[in-house]
Amino acid sequence: MEVYKFEKSRAWFDRACKVIPSGVYGHLGPAEGNFIPVSKWPLLGSRAQGTYFWDVDGNKFIDYMCAYGPNIMGYNDPDVDAAATEQAKIGNCVTSPSYKMVELAELMVDTVKSADWAFFAKNGNDVTTAAIMTARAHTHKKKIVFVNGFYHGVSPWTQKIDYPGVIPEDVANNLYVDWNDFEALEKLVDANDNEIAAYIATPYMHGNYLDNELPAPGYWQKVRELCSRKGIVLIVDDVRAGFRLATEGSDAYYGFEADLITFCKAIANGWNVSCLCGKEFIKGAVSSLSYTGSYWMSAVPFAAGIANITKMRSMKLPQILREKGLKLTSGLQAAAANNGVSLVVSGEPALFYLRIANDDSLFLHQEWIAECVQRGAFFAGHHNHFINYALADEDIALTLEIADEAFKIVVKNHPEVF
Repeated sequence: MEVYKFEKSRAWFDRACKVIPSGVYGHLGPAEGNFIPVSKWPLLGSRAQGTYFWDVDGNKFIDYMCAYGPNIMGYNDPDVDAAATEQAKIGNCVTSPSYKMVELAELMVDTVKSADWAFFAKNGNDVTTAAIMTARAHTHKKKIVFVNGFYHGVSPWTQKIDYPGVIPEDVANNLYVDWNDFEALEKLVDANDNEIAAYIATPYMHGNYLDNELPAPGYWQKVRELCSRKGIVLIVDDVRAGFRLATEGSDAYYGFEADLITFCKAIANGWNVSCLCGKEFIKGAVSSLSYTGSYWMSAVPFAAGIANITKMRSMKLPQILREKGLKLTSGLQAAAANNGVSLVVSGEPALFYLRIANDDSLFLHQEWIAECVQRGAFFAGHHNHFINYALADEDIALTLEIADEAFKIVVKNHPEVF
């Protein structure tokens, strides 16, 4: 099996480092430690199609990161891109926003079970921040309850006190509780009675560097009742999981309704738009915000979103993604077992997390991931993975061949473990 090399990628990265902080910054670059060893990873890409992308060296990858989520139908989906192209011919970012904004809002309200209205922005961070501001405007309270291990964006309120650029005042009103620990949440609410504006969480715990964890039976229903009783705004951050579990929203998938729910990645299959949806009772609060952006009302992503959501609904896409995810993850576990490796799969099949459990250091897992990447199956070291519609059975079969070879290499390299 061919082992990829990345000479051009390294040369482009060296050029990038001269003019861009960190070369490639954030989670897409090597600075955060997700690409280990760096020599085994592509750092710059050239093109994408369907379920594949190609790096600047011409190496082809089956992509299980899907641009960290936006690719849900397949890169360059013809229906979505045709809608975007037609809209681009007549107007995009214009002084008076296009009626396409209204059409997409109507579609979101018709699609998302807990939505009575839709408010658009560009990034997931935009709408999680809008949700927090809305909750505070509605309740006139300051404190926000977070689940330990959370990720809700990059604004200072989402970060930790020891992070660069974050000051104590940014997080002074943050409260923290463990996932699925309803008794601890009740105690936290009682200890801060009449001071909490919102509880915010992802639909299930899909954090990084740890096994993903689904909600315990009845957990969300109890949280819903507690928030309603205490006047706490219940916010679901569906930026990552949205439309992959249910087109109606992940809260609907788990049998409850949020007060506010945020979407981004999969709305328009890569065209940049995000959305905050919510209940009628809180509509006035979001209307009161002084909160906007230069490109938030651009028409091209609205047109792409309309085409994408319509297509996902018509084919009942979440069930298809679940089936593909189960086929892949069960095959990966079988390949691992055949090589004496314990591979833990957690989360939902359309949004799964992997971990080799033969040691606690995560180094064996990183080594296996890197060997897969060098042979054309692009996984991430310590992040959940994404399924897209364009992923075919032959892609899954090739992935399993790559995974099997990578397992064999890891086992051979570590006789002290296996």
